[in-house]
Amino acid sequence: MEDVTVRPLEASDEQAWRRLWTDYLTFYEASVSEDVYATTFSRLLGDDPNDFSGLIAEVAGTQVGLVHFLFHRHCWSVENACYLQDLFADPSVRGKGVGRALIEATYAAADAAGCPSVYWLTQDHNVTARQLYDRIGEKTPFIKYKRV
Repeated sequence: MEDVTVRPLEASDEQAWRRLWTDYLTFYEASVSEDVYATTFSRLLGDDPNDFSGLIAEVAGTQVGLVHFLFHRHCWSVENACYLQDLFADPSVRGKGVGRALIEATYAAADAAGCPSVYWLTQDHNVTARQLYDRIGEKTPFIKYKRV
């Protein structure tokens, strides 16, 4: 496998980003409207510190993965926390370091922002991703609830 390059999302990445994010949403049996696609991409490219940031992974000039993350206040810490919301590697490159590179780039962005805490969620049946997460993170005992 060639080296993985992780870099900030650029306007010229929109088509590849849409393909990758659509595949991510499909994996989670979800979909969003065109308005959400357009708004999310615009926010990812913006400079509002309250919006998500986006990184894209490339191998040999082809976009093969993405990550979206957000810095936010936390009541238990003076420093912000970093929520890694979306992480996706194209199935053709899974197990080849793309997911790890994207998480490590998120860790680096959090460190640069003075943000020591990075956390994310996944479904319990996401066995492939959890193999990586168990090596690069620490599983917590928290259970997620949402409004009905």
